[in-house]
Amino acid sequence: MIRQWSRPLWGVLVAAAVLGSAACSASRVPPTERPAFVGSSETTAAPSVSATAPQGASAVPGATRVGTRAPVVDHGPRRGNRVALTFDADMTDAMLASLRAGRVTSYANLRILDLLERDEVPATFFLTGKWVQRYPDVTKRIAGNPRFELANHTYGHAAFTADCYDLPSLPVDKLAGDVAKTFEVIKPYGGRQTRYFRFPGLCHDAATLDALAPLGVTVVDGDVVSGDPFATAWKPLVRAVLDHVRPGSVVIMHVTEANAAMTDEALPHILAGLRERGLEPAPLSEVLAGG
Repeated sequence: MIRQWSRPLWGVLVAAAVLGSAACSASRVPPTERPAFVGSSETTAAPSVSATAPQGASAVPGATRVGTRAPVVDHGPRRGNRVALTFDADMTDAMLASLRAGRVTSYANLRILDLLERDEVPATFFLTGKWVQRYPDVTKRIAGNPRFELANHTYGHAAFTADCYDLPSLPVDKLAGDVAKTFEVIKPYGGRQTRYFRFPGLCHDAATLDALAPLGVTVVDGDVVSGDPFATAWKPLVRAVLDHVRPGSVVIMHVTEANAAMTDEALPHILAGLRERGLEPAPLSEVLAGG
């Protein structure tokens, strides 16, 4: 059975949600209060939805048996020296409006990609469909890198539970269609595609996990939260990651430049700290598999 937990409303995260409806997976419980590795094989009736897991899905990282409640994972096995760096690419209608009005310049931090490519660092990107449509060339660049994996973060970064940091919301019966649509948006770009899915704000409950049953996905939260949304300094991000990272960890960061302006400054120091600790970034699929 999937365990539930309370999520304290951290002041900075509430502020991030209000400042553009873009607070994402920084909306987290401290790792010490989280279940270590959470999953379920409980079956559930699958609601009607047009898109299901692709044929041969067993070979796709994150693919699970269609018709079962989506399992939730926080991290991989605590062995070896590998960790997963994950970057969320949020995009709401409010964010698109800010771009059109010129209030922000970009929600695609190319400096992060430059650094990862230059240092040949593997990473996994959780993409919203609207971000992909706004940045097709950046998505093509991500998909074209054999060290990068592509995952699903909903179509428009909406919440599917109540009280999820003031994010725009949709009813739970729209969840499967929303996620299926996002997979279809991402699919033409090719590359290392997965059946991993991350909820905006990491807000989910039993009903939302049941709603994902037709899609054969694995829900990925994370056990190391950078706290990069709306951060004003890079050093706290480095401490937040390096103080909690362990073998098998899944680190949550953002590639949305205007809402996470310090991430590219923190990243070189995070990578250096991982090296000092003998930890090596790897694709999410390999970390969760314990490879």
